[in-house]
Amino acid sequence: MSDTLLGTKAGESGNAKGFDPEAFSANLARAFESSGRALSAYLKPLESGEATDQPPAQLTEVVKTLTSVADYWLSDEQRAAEVQTKIGKSYLELLSSAARRLSGETAAPAAEPSPRDKRFQDPEWKTNQFFEFVMQAYLLTTQWANDLVKNANGLDPHTRKKAEFYIQQVTNAISPSNFVLTNPEVLRQTLASNGDNLVRGMKMLAEDIEAGHGTLKIRQSAANLEVGRDLALTPGKVIYQNEIMQLIQYTPTTENVLRTPLLIVPPWINKFYILDLNRQKSFVQWCVNQGITVFLISWVNPDKSLGGKTFEDYMREGPLTAMDVIEKATGEMRIHTMGYCVGGTLLATTLAWLAEKRRVRVTSATFLAAQVDFTHAGDLLVFVDESQISNLEREMKQAGVLEGSKMAMAFNMLRSNDLIWSYVVSNYLKGKEPAAFDLLHWNSDATRMPAANHSFYLRNCYLENRLSAGTMAIDNTLLDLSKVKVPVYNLATREDHIAPAESVLYGSQFFGGPVKYVLAGSGHIAGVVNPPESGKYQYWTNDRIENITLADWFKDAEEHKGSWWPDWRAWLEAIDAEQVPARIPGTGQLEALEDAPGSYVRVRA
Repeated sequence: MSDTLLGTKAGESGNAKGFDPEAFSANLARAFESSGRALSAYLKPLESGEATDQPPAQLTEVVKTLTSVADYWLSDEQRAAEVQTKIGKSYLELLSSAARRLSGETAAPAAEPSPRDKRFQDPEWKTNQFFEFVMQAYLLTTQWANDLVKNANGLDPHTRKKAEFYIQQVTNAISPSNFVLTNPEVLRQTLASNGDNLVRGMKMLAEDIEAGHGTLKIRQSAANLEVGRDLALTPGKVIYQNEIMQLIQYTPTTENVLRTPLLIVPPWINKFYILDLNRQKSFVQWCVNQGITVFLISWVNPDKSLGGKTFEDYMREGPLTAMDVIEKATGEMRIHTMGYCVGGTLLATTLAWLAEKRRVRVTSATFLAAQVDFTHAGDLLVFVDESQISNLEREMKQAGVLEGSKMAMAFNMLRSNDLIWSYVVSNYLKGKEPAAFDLLHWNSDATRMPAANHSFYLRNCYLENRLSAGTMAIDNTLLDLSKVKVPVYNLATREDHIAPAESVLYGSQFFGGPVKYVLAGSGHIAGVVNPPESGKYQYWTNDRIENITLADWFKDAEEHKGSWWPDWRAWLEAIDAEQVPARIPGTGQLEALEDAPGSYVRVRA
């Protein structure tokens, strides 16, 4: 190994005084002590009977899927020999290249990481022959494993998609960057600090397993951020609450406001304050400053007692009830509506139900990264088939709810190198406490979901795609999106892995009224929460939405610099520009119950 392993680089350990064997041994003992505490925290639920030692259903699914791939290659001796020969040849080329480099010759690397792969940014992955060899062996193995899935003929599309996903998870997990002895940066820090990084890391590991009650709850942000103090700061009042939601009316900052108020329906999978992160990034505050009377649903973080709440209950006690409350508060029967992610799916369902009942309550609908058709629903379809949903339903039946940590982990797995393994390395190997970061604090502030609601959503939307097909029934009423005639502003984000832009575009054609499809830069969060003042990203518009792929739509799309927010505000005013004096929450028929952001949002899972 190079001499840099025995020293430190500037900025890595400024107070290091050189390697001290005694201090190193003492710190290793302390690290092992903390790892024992972590193991104890993991075993505690098993010992108390809160959990069983049965393998999780997800592991069974992984084994079953990868067995399908293995069966293809092992069922034919020639195929099996070819695939073994291929990886053997790759390793021989790697050995040959390494031998030539050891002898002082110049040799091209057998495999190179992507320039965007953050795992291998440290210079020693290229300058140290040991680490370069380990990295290239890993990259060759990863490519070989991916090719096994890609070239396994006869797999049905869903099994292939699952296999690709599981191979990605496995190869990401075994990356040499995730281990002390094969990560040059971590090894340098370990030697330079005499193992103090491992002491801090194992302590954090034990704390995070304890916080997760036996499962690892990876901290992505420092815990010193607080809702109502650092986040969700827009002034307002809770003017109504029931079992599943609080309704917040925000305090105006302009003398006059648009006559038609706005109701925002956020996802219940996460907390609403993604739209009110801080004063610089708050979509809610921006709307208020733009002269809009904003009402927002803050969903409850449900416990087992609410496990029987259905998708219909969320519609009735959520947006439908909110419309009645807004009418009392403002005197307006008709409102603008906005739904984000699954909140948008619920809003579309509500609009279809209102249309079927011929109730005129809505002036316009805005959807933010929301799907009404799930044909192109992306990577989340990996988790959706009859077997997996049935297993999940059995788990939820016992608990009454789906724990928020499980849904959060599913989302994190879609970008596991960024949202899982980078924190494993930084937190537990480098011993670095994560910095306070509002977005990541929100990301880890997960919510539980009622079993009945989540089962309905998974089956009717992801598995059977009933909403766009017109076969979803709510209140014994078949829903038809083509009867939704109100103007729709349908926002997608270009790099969205939860509600893919292709899926949102395809879903636009099912509404019966005028639809403005807008594509914003970045992803599911940053593309939506993009204040104009930041000057980030861009958005595209194109009036063509019928029978067109995203690639073709994009060819003719017009690019606009900056945030989509002002474009949406202009669209809203074009529908109804009439203004009235600003409404002060809690001064009408409804008294204020408490200050925003309310108490429901403060309940942590």
